[in-house]
Amino acid sequence: MNRPNILIDNYTYALPDERIAKYPLGKRDDSKLLIYKRSNISDTIFSRLPELLPQNSLLVFNNSKVIRARLKFKKETGAVIEILCLEPINPVDVQQAFETTETTQWRCIVGNAKKWKSGQLSADLNIDGVRTDVTVKMITEEGQSRIIEFRWDNKSISFADIIESMGTVPIPPYLNRKSETIDNHRYQTVYSRHKGSVAAPTAGLHFTNDILNEIGCKNIDILNITLHVGAGTFKPVQTESIANHDMHTEHFVVEADALDMILQKRNHVVAVGTTSVRTLESLYWLGVKLLEGVDITNGIHQWDAYNLSEKYSVDDALSALLKYMKRGGLLYFNSKTAIIIVPGYSFKIVKTLITNFHQPRSTLLLLIGAFIGEEWKEVYSYALKNDFRFLSYGDSSILFSD
Repeated sequence: MNRPNILIDNYTYALPDERIAKYPLGKRDDSKLLIYKRSNISDTIFSRLPELLPQNSLLVFNNSKVIRARLKFKKETGAVIEILCLEPINPVDVQQAFETTETTQWRCIVGNAKKWKSGQLSADLNIDGVRTDVTVKMITEEGQSRIIEFRWDNKSISFADIIESMGTVPIPPYLNRKSETIDNHRYQTVYSRHKGSVAAPTAGLHFTNDILNEIGCKNIDILNITLHVGAGTFKPVQTESIANHDMHTEHFVVEADALDMILQKRNHVVAVGTTSVRTLESLYWLGVKLLEGVDITNGIHQWDAYNLSEKYSVDDALSALLKYMKRGGLLYFNSKTAIIIVPGYSFKIVKTLITNFHQPRSTLLLLIGAFIGEEWKEVYSYALKNDFRFLSYGDSSILFSD
């Protein structure tokens, strides 16, 4: 199996803590916007983005919604146990998990786990005047995560009601602060629709309804896909070579109509955020698997893109995926991907990328290096020298690949 042997030490830079945006700006579109095009770098303000988008573009958004996934339970001893819900296990479908009214199991990260070796934890909730007792117990340990069962005694209450009532927004760990009221609104895109992410698709945080309306008035189409962002997006690369890094898996949903639109605009696709990039590129490789007679039940694995044939066109691959959906009577395609995009990767669908500035030694920075080559260093140097704000609540960039 081919695995790119890329040293992570070549994809780092000095990021002073004061350059990390701890809070959002007063207005979403007041953020700065770096422009990279044909090796030229300049900057403007994000509200001018519609002027920069080429006519006939297809702007692809990830409309996943951040859930209040961080839940706190108190033991009789007074110890506080924090449970961060990562992904549903039973039922495995995200929407079904939120709609359950008695019990559900989730993969979670447990804070202060050494204080909770066995037994149940409980919390008494009052949700809009309706009382319920929520209990949790640990089913099993799987590496650094735990499978946790949630159970409650009122069938009129869904799991979505429970996390909305007792949970908090799981803001990124590098903000070094607790979640505050402002995060409930601002760590969420204005176009978010489908609950399931534990981290925001942050490239979209700069968009306002005014900007979306302005884009709609131009000859630019907007497409929504859904990839539920997991906590693994913050996982640092701790291995010397990326070949030994285990990439996280994330679930996504794409409608059949979306595939048709991507096919029509395949030379003009603008991805809003790295999560949109990973979804779009994964669609190509799913089509390749179908054309090669490979099972797609388990989605895209980490190294598929470096081991499958590249002889197929985007038209071939997406048409194969569309035919697969039509044969199965599927209106939407529900899959998962662990694709890792690193320098040397050949982009199949994405031509332009709107994205924030990412952590040193991260897989997201590797993706940027894959998209614009070694000039990522000039881009990040420019941002540092010109007072750009970094990471989730930071400023933005638009990167043209040609």
